[in-house]
Amino acid sequence: MATPLNACASSQNQATNAQRASDSTHPNGHPRWFSPETGIYSSTYPSLPIPSDPHLDIVSFIFSKNHNGVSALTDYSSGFSISYSQLYPLVKSMASGLHQMGFSQGDVILLLLPNSIYFPVIFLAVLSIGGIATTMNPLSSLTEIRKQTVGCSLSLAFTVPEISEKLGALGVPVIGVPENGSFNSKSKEFSTFHWLISGDPDCCPRPVINQHDVAAIMYSSGTTGSTKAVVLTHGNFIAMVETFVRFEASLYENSGSENVYLALLPMFHIYGLSLFVTGLVSLGSAIVVMRKFDANEMVKAIDRYRVTHFPVVPPVLMALIKSARAAGAGCFGSLKQVCCGAAPLTQKSIQEFVETLSHVDFIQGYGMTESTAVGTRGFNTKNLRNYSSIGLLAPNMRAKVVDLSSGSLLPPGNCGELWLQGPGIMKGYLNDEEATISTIDKEGWLHTGDIVSFDQDGYLYMFSRIKEIIKYKGFQIAPVDLESILISHPEISDAAVAGVGDEEAGEVPVAFVVKRPGSALSQAAIINYVEKQVAPYKKVRKVIFTHSIPKSAAGKILRRELRHLLIISRI
Repeated sequence: MATPLNACASSQNQATNAQRASDSTHPNGHPRWFSPETGIYSSTYPSLPIPSDPHLDIVSFIFSKNHNGVSALTDYSSGFSISYSQLYPLVKSMASGLHQMGFSQGDVILLLLPNSIYFPVIFLAVLSIGGIATTMNPLSSLTEIRKQTVGCSLSLAFTVPEISEKLGALGVPVIGVPENGSFNSKSKEFSTFHWLISGDPDCCPRPVINQHDVAAIMYSSGTTGSTKAVVLTHGNFIAMVETFVRFEASLYENSGSENVYLALLPMFHIYGLSLFVTGLVSLGSAIVVMRKFDANEMVKAIDRYRVTHFPVVPPVLMALIKSARAAGAGCFGSLKQVCCGAAPLTQKSIQEFVETLSHVDFIQGYGMTESTAVGTRGFNTKNLRNYSSIGLLAPNMRAKVVDLSSGSLLPPGNCGELWLQGPGIMKGYLNDEEATISTIDKEGWLHTGDIVSFDQDGYLYMFSRIKEIIKYKGFQIAPVDLESILISHPEISDAAVAGVGDEEAGEVPVAFVVKRPGSALSQAAIINYVEKQVAPYKKVRKVIFTHSIPKSAAGKILRRELRHLLIISRI
């Protein structure tokens, strides 16, 4: 049975000043962007033409765009900058060097890097030779790195010197990447990198690259289950740049080349990759790169570089609010827009931001790794301020809202699972046909696993998730990954992991553990055991000992009952 919007959104404030045009509805009362016959929602924006040339690659597409941008990438800590006049030659030089080293079309190259002004250079160079880039959090454990290197059949890795030994132990050739331009080119650890960016930019033959060719393999927890390798094409990235970044920029009066973005979101994540590595480069925007998050340094960066646009995740938004309150009236005067995504926001957080930084345009957005970050984007006007919504469907995107019980398609005002269709949808999961089929149906609809509802103006609201992944500060954690580690402990007979709400992080992983008879295993010992094998953000925050793990007749873990166990443990 469909759930009414006001019932499933009691904690959400709907926009009361909704802008309704007199010709926005069908004679039957439904909005013109919703078809009651097919149950399909279309974007309220006009469709955009996507380049039809089948032999167009994302790198050529990005650098074919004319703009007046001057400074492309600036390292916050050192001030070292790469201008737009230098950027494409650097990409071509690195591509030539990779070609001379024997790397070619189809080779998979890993970027195991924190944010860096060289991240976009490397990524775009790999794609320009027809290579396939895969990214990973540099805080990942050796076990996690090994799993990805085997799954992707890596040919080469770019990383920072302190991680080089990890990769060397796996037999993967490594190139060390400096933090910024102020590095010793004669040092052994950076000599190869210096050679790559110093070569002839015009000596590399350009291969024939098709839009449907694979450009990147990004890792995601998907809608359910363990971490999967998302296969994205050049065409996916072209569609993302055109419908997500360039289109949004066209909605505003000022040119994209006039904007200054603070790149604090990780570039190895689809959110940061779509913006700082590809999309904004096509606009000519200035990008100030921060290697890691620090609240005090964030404030300095915004002030020093007169940052105008700041894409964030919820924890960073909260830090921004605290900093603004501490600084008092008139702070962050250069900021024009803050966009939050990657994880849900509470209504309280939204209200606090709007009250504290009333001069800043606040919007939310929605996208997935599986949709190349394309989904929805907020848009405020003088007449309409809709802060609670995750935005309007991007151009060329279509959606369905599906009742979980009956599978029927629901009109505006009803909650159900969101299905998406559009040019940004992934090619599939690498070497996992079963997972691909369960996520993308025969008609190309991506089953997102998120519970949403559209209002009468086309704005989308998210309420909960049916998928099991945990979102900790915007990062995805697959419970299955942690469960496999827990069960590998000799004193644990069974285990399960569930996400529990946390005001600061969004969600944190909690482990439910069944110890073997006679075991004296402690909570601290289990937390330490998992921590040694995963990236810091994935570590278990709490352990609850139980006699059994609640499961269905088919053996599926009943995570709702796990949360009930958590409530009991607090009594």
